[in-house]
Amino acid sequence: MLASMGLMFDAIWRAAIYCVHPRVIALSLLPLILMAVGALVLGYFFWQPALDLAAAWLDGWPLLESFWLRLEDWGWGGAKAWVIPLLVVLALAPVVVMVSLLAVAFLATPSLLSLVAQRRFPLLERKQGGSFLWSVAWSLGSTSLAFVALILSMPLWLIPPLVLILPPLIWGWLTYRVMAFDALAEHASRQERIALFERHKMSLLVMGVVTGFLGAAPAVVWASGVLFVAAFFILIPLAIWIYTLVFVFSSLWFIHYCLAALERLRLEQVSAAGAEADPVPPASEPTGLSVQLPLQLPMDQEPKP
Repeated sequence: MLASMGLMFDAIWRAAIYCVHPRVIALSLLPLILMAVGALVLGYFFWQPALDLAAAWLDGWPLLESFWLRLEDWGWGGAKAWVIPLLVVLALAPVVVMVSLLAVAFLATPSLLSLVAQRRFPLLERKQGGSFLWSVAWSLGSTSLAFVALILSMPLWLIPPLVLILPPLIWGWLTYRVMAFDALAEHASRQERIALFERHKMSLLVMGVVTGFLGAAPAVVWASGVLFVAAFFILIPLAIWIYTLVFVFSSLWFIHYCLAALERLRLEQVSAAGAEADPVPPASEPTGLSVQLPLQLPMDQEPKP
């Protein structure tokens, strides 16, 4: 556990330094451009229908009528106008997070992996334990499971503490599954990947959860009420870039950690193989050397000169 913690902290500062590399900055902008265009197109066509759907959903709760009336008595008559876009934003946030994660995994992670491998692990053998198709299937399968978990957990989001805990936990699990697999797909064999997942499961999950909480930070930017509605076309690209940058950092974090763990695993295997091939004989066993002692004859049988 201490060794895993050491690898984790060593990898996090290396990932932070790599984030200011010009190539890494350029890679963080590529998913941003694609996703920003997609978000603007979808927002243009579906933003108002989404607001209408959220308003109809709120109107379908008779218990909320007294709540809105009470807010009007307190001078908050326009509260419903900013609660509706806030609900739409909170509902879209998990989707944007998942799309950002997949965009970084498919567009940026291969280049980030090549960069780290060339600069830090040039001698690490590439055993090609995971093909591109298997990586895509793994990512899509993990994303589907995370999406189902998000849908099932949404009723619990009405409890204030859980809305700050459950989504980052689910995003963290998804990040750990996708990022760790992609970091090891090219260099580790299937057996090595399974062994590393088993040995470092807790540390990888902690890294994913930390990344999940970092990924929740842009939701604070989005959840700005009326300001969000007024600056929609500014905050959406900014939030997407923050998401992208967080996942680029997490990808570098997982790459540094997983490749260092793989290198350590192979060194342990080489040491174990060397110890088995050249065992040291126990001290109690005979060495196989024989010593010829001189023959002692009785005094009366000694030959005369």
